[in-house]
Amino acid sequence: MSVVSAKLGIMTQNFEQIVIGGGAMGLATAWQLAQRGVKTLLLEQFEFGHDRGASHGAARNLNNAYLEDHYLDLYDLSLSLYRELEAASGAELLTVAGLVTIGPDSRITPIFTKLTERGAPVEWLEADEAARRWPGIRFEDRVLLSHQAGRIQSAQVLEALHEQAAAHGADLRAGTRVISIEELPAGGAAVTALSASGEELRFTANGVVSTVGAWTTKLVGDQIRLPQLTVTEEHPAHFQPTAECAQADWPSFNHLIAADPTTGTGDVYGMLTPGEGVKVGFHCTGAEVDPDARAFRGSDTNRDALRAHVSQFFPGLDADSAEEISCTYTTSAQGDFILDRRGAITIGAGFAGEGFKFVPAIGKTLADIALGTGTAAPAFQLPE
Repeated sequence: MSVVSAKLGIMTQNFEQIVIGGGAMGLATAWQLAQRGVKTLLLEQFEFGHDRGASHGAARNLNNAYLEDHYLDLYDLSLSLYRELEAASGAELLTVAGLVTIGPDSRITPIFTKLTERGAPVEWLEADEAARRWPGIRFEDRVLLSHQAGRIQSAQVLEALHEQAAAHGADLRAGTRVISIEELPAGGAAVTALSASGEELRFTANGVVSTVGAWTTKLVGDQIRLPQLTVTEEHPAHFQPTAECAQADWPSFNHLIAADPTTGTGDVYGMLTPGEGVKVGFHCTGAEVDPDARAFRGSDTNRDALRAHVSQFFPGLDADSAEEISCTYTTSAQGDFILDRRGAITIGAGFAGEGFKFVPAIGKTLADIALGTGTAAPAFQLPE
């Protein structure tokens, strides 16, 4: 139903839920809402599949190397929902070919213990055995192999979520930038947006879900008391295998190393990206940025450090073949995701480059929160 707003003199369209932000988290939330029969509108300020946020790219790690039960619970739910999405879309979204975690025993043994306690299939491999399996990686000590992990075909996930949300009746609109959210005295909220042509649009709903990533503080920071959210620009790169390792197998991997702020180095992650090379990047070491004023280029120091790391620890990759990628991380002060609601506004934020493995579970959780049918684990809730 549409009505004319006397206040603004423009047409107002009414929905049950409005999702703002059409990356992976927003599309997953719209999918979950729409398949429950909820009249859902999703608004994305750019085009779908854009490269200005954190959801673009062809592959992500499917990584369960966590110590905390609330993340591992979310991971288990996510695996189940990814399989549901595969069945619905007919697309193969996961490659569960294993993930190797490399680093000091003091950091890896607790992960092995936790995963073993939960019944996850994991094993230790000695360095020589790991080197035989994956000759492109230098192994100095024993490593942890998780069999319930691997990689995600992330670009196909976005397509599948978009397709399934639309198939269940969600109204998905790109090129529509939200400029304000107003909670209404009688309940619910009104959203004002601008179309690509500059037309002012107004929508109302019982609730609004914000999944805008790096723009979270800009959009809702004046209305909701958020923890500090730090936005950084991260620069992993794709590297080409050497001739000797052109046909070698590549696992997904974590390389846990000490952080060094002077060089911008820290823990390393990566995975094979078919057709593009092997993706390698430092985790959460980039410079703080305004998401609307980014360089889309890593510093020379960071670039040199990544090439040096690849040269030392990944002899099966050509360290000089780097094709740099740019993405944003949004990290909360407490280091955990934010999955919570205040009034009519539900927030999904703070995924810090770790969210994609959890995408369908986060979509379900945000839909539950928005509809009042569930809550997130306490670690993911906003401070009172």
